[in-house]
Amino acid sequence: MSKYKVNPKTKGSGVIAAIPQTGRCPIQCEDCFFQSGRSFLEPLDENLPNMPSFEQSIGRVVRVNDGNDSNNGQQQVLESTAMYQMKFYNTSIPKRLENFVDPVVLTINPGKMTDVEFYKLDPIPKNLMFVRIRTNMWNLVDVVIPAVNYYTKHEVPVVLTFMAYYDTQDKIPAGFKDCYIFKKRTLNSYYVLKQYHWTNIMLLFKDIKYVHSCGKDANTYPCKFCGNCIREYHVTKLRISGRDL
Repeated sequence: MSKYKVNPKTKGSGVIAAIPQTGRCPIQCEDCFFQSGRSFLEPLDENLPNMPSFEQSIGRVVRVNDGNDSNNGQQQVLESTAMYQMKFYNTSIPKRLENFVDPVVLTINPGKMTDVEFYKLDPIPKNLMFVRIRTNMWNLVDVVIPAVNYYTKHEVPVVLTFMAYYDTQDKIPAGFKDCYIFKKRTLNSYYVLKQYHWTNIMLLFKDIKYVHSCGKDANTYPCKFCGNCIREYHVTKLRISGRDL
């Protein structure tokens, strides 16, 4: 196994990331940082799996699969991460979620679903930590708003992950190009949503206590300024144990 590489986005946050698998993610979401050739783990063939040691994980929450998917070879993922004391899993495949036992984050509109549909879990598993919605300016009506309404009605936290695009030729519809600006995020430059539009989207949900954004605002990306994962991990662990009364 190659030497562990820290995700620059999670530095100093109390979260440390792990990827147990090799290769690329089978979901193949467009504009995915992990498989776009822009990942801090490139070349993937040389740097995967990317697993922190037990000692490195002590006192930190392990985010399993900041790349790839925890339901891709689920049993192997569970066995590879059994040593970590605090962990949660990321998947965009709405199956076997209870098998994770520990908290799990579900991306509900992956891949080709991003702008047109979302997964509606029923029933809601007790270990669902939050749902993640891939959000842009043109999927609000068909996906984001109905998904927020569906999940918050069930008191499930929702985290809006604002999409970033490295090519505006096809990805951003003509009527929305002015809503985005080309700038550097953590390591690479992308077309990202301008703060004005980010603020207006968040204002749509200002009265819904379960809605959060991934990142503090449109210009602040490091996890240490956010805290969603740390907070919701502990809340979910208490709920799983029945000690949230």
